[in-house]
Amino acid sequence: MTSNNILVTGFGPFGEHKVNASWEAVKLLPQFKFDDSNVIVREIPVLYKYIDEEIPILWKIYNPKLVVHVGVSSYAKDLTLETQAFRIGYLQRDCQSNLHLTGEICSIKQGKDCIQSALDIGKICKNVNANNKVKTQPSTNAGRYLCEFVFYKSLNIDSSRTLFIHVPPIGKPYSAEELASGIAETINCALEQLDEQATVETARL
Repeated sequence: MTSNNILVTGFGPFGEHKVNASWEAVKLLPQFKFDDSNVIVREIPVLYKYIDEEIPILWKIYNPKLVVHVGVSSYAKDLTLETQAFRIGYLQRDCQSNLHLTGEICSIKQGKDCIQSALDIGKICKNVNANNKVKTQPSTNAGRYLCEFVFYKSLNIDSSRTLFIHVPPIGKPYSAEELASGIAETINCALEQLDEQATVETARL
């Protein structure tokens, strides 16, 4: 039985992103309403070691109804909802210039080569686009960096309640407040899906 917690993470500074749009938006989420759910926001560093060790701990502490990781992408023009993440290929250095020791999130025995979110990403994008100024689109390429790394880490724990959202840098074209609004709308659409699924499962019992 999951809690009513929603865990949302944004990344800290790295590279050219001295102010990371993901955290600037995520830290505003507590001002939004999510029915009876409790939103918990955390800033995480762009470090392989931290994600390897701390993300499973956050899952255990909060037993979340939904986990949403948010990262910034210079290529994004809108909110980009990632649909899948891969287990291997992490060859770029993190913000402390460290490479991952193996380039793999886990061994093949511990996770599939590719894991897809069980949430209907297309439906979420459609609903957000109908109700919010900030537009969304799906993506199949999360970038093989710390964004995809954390996404896979959570998908491998529970793909039925994990999302990843890439946001553009602040002002290109959205403000932090607008990005937060779009993320909040995305979260509410995901929660609606989860509630619908729970209703169907209950009806089958």
